[in-house]
Amino acid sequence: MLRWRIQELPYCECSTVGREVLADCLVRGVSPTDSHGFVCPGNLHPSSQLQEFAVSREILTLSDGGQICMDWMEPFENCPPDTPTIIILPGLTGASKADYVRGLVLAAKDEGLRTVVFNQRGIGGIKLKTPRTYCAANFDDLVEVIAYVRGCCPNAPVAATGISMGGLILGNYISTHEDAGKSLTAAMLISVPWNVFKGCASIERPVVNLLLNRHLASCLCNIIRGVREVVEPDIGASTIDSILKSRTIKEFDSLYTCKQFGYGSVEAYYSAATLHNKVHRMKVPTLCLNAADDPFQPYDGIPVEEVNKSQNVCVVITPRGGHIGFMEGIWPLISIGRRQYMFELFAQYFRSALSHSENFSAATKKVRATTP
Repeated sequence: MLRWRIQELPYCECSTVGREVLADCLVRGVSPTDSHGFVCPGNLHPSSQLQEFAVSREILTLSDGGQICMDWMEPFENCPPDTPTIIILPGLTGASKADYVRGLVLAAKDEGLRTVVFNQRGIGGIKLKTPRTYCAANFDDLVEVIAYVRGCCPNAPVAATGISMGGLILGNYISTHEDAGKSLTAAMLISVPWNVFKGCASIERPVVNLLLNRHLASCLCNIIRGVREVVEPDIGASTIDSILKSRTIKEFDSLYTCKQFGYGSVEAYYSAATLHNKVHRMKVPTLCLNAADDPFQPYDGIPVEEVNKSQNVCVVITPRGGHIGFMEGIWPLISIGRRQYMFELFAQYFRSALSHSENFSAATKKVRATTP
């Protein structure tokens, strides 16, 4: 029986993270729960299984007057500014309180790594200050967040991970922005829909995929309802009424996202957002985790051949795992959330990718010394 599948690819010789990075990862196989690919991660990483923790919230005002909130998590008390730091970009409607985000934060904490969750505009309990929200093809806000984090931690290696749509934003940044290779030490993309066209077609198939699609479209509409007073003057009441009738993500993108970000059609937007044809341009050492049964990304949409030609990208494909699920065992709900495969691989990868840093070694020693 297939336990796990990996496409291991060479890094360039001058890369800050070499082939030895993966030697410390994937130390075991994965025994995926037979989830049939459709289960929502929020239901499978129950809060009761995750340790409570406090974060330090910071409001960042962006260059256009918009605001986002950043939730910092220090791995131990009196954490020095140069502690290695990971920026986390949640999925489509996710924020710091999403259980999969909390699991990643706790996994990083155990390794002595600082995390900062980048909550998008209007998400995470912060009011929308300008009509602009966010989309998968635009990384302008991420550029400002990275610059701010690097300014706060000037001597710290900075990495980033993006989940689902957060992975699209991060992937477009590392494949397009000219300073990406200088700004980030490493990156990880989790459940990213590489080929947005194939992913969109997949989640419009009945019955289960379409139900998930409609649920997420409803979540997007709820976000717009919450910020209606801010966006309505910019696009009009009748347009808002039409947007709120969206039954699928594609309908929502066609009526709202495309117009807000200047795309002539939803096809043009998805073409700009998709990553499967940008692998060769990724400038940052990047580990990607996908499940072959992900309803948002069919297996044939994962660019395995392109990744095989890349010097900087590696992809791990599990036979099951759904979308941001990666649950294991027969009874996944009674297992400890942080020990699930996604969290474990995340911790292993960044521990290895950042282990060349003296700051990382010092942080790791301290956090292990203070852990009972």
